[in-house]
Amino acid sequence: MSLDISKDTELESASKTFSTSMVISGIRCALTYVVFPWLLPLLGVAGGITAGLGLPVGLIAIFFNVWSIRRFWKSDHNLKWIVASINVCVIILLLILVTIDISDLLS
Repeated sequence: MSLDISKDTELESASKTFSTSMVISGIRCALTYVVFPWLLPLLGVAGGITAGLGLPVGLIAIFFNVWSIRRFWKSDHNLKWIVASINVCVIILLLILVTIDISDLLS
């Protein structure tokens, strides 16, 4: 019985980690495609701060996506392949944004 409870807790934790990683990744995308190009200029804020804000958020999002993959595999969740595929796609997109941010910071 205690094995079932710990397995359920592990599955809930894995699901929560996946949700957290998707929310953080979504925040990074909202910053990149809405806040930075549209809202900051409307508020008169210079565009030079975007890479400085986007880079740490992108790196945090990548960390949580990797953590999500790890948690799903550790819990042996039945959707681990699907979740891993989604996370890997999001990580690739985030890596592109991180590369752009680094390029902006170095130029």
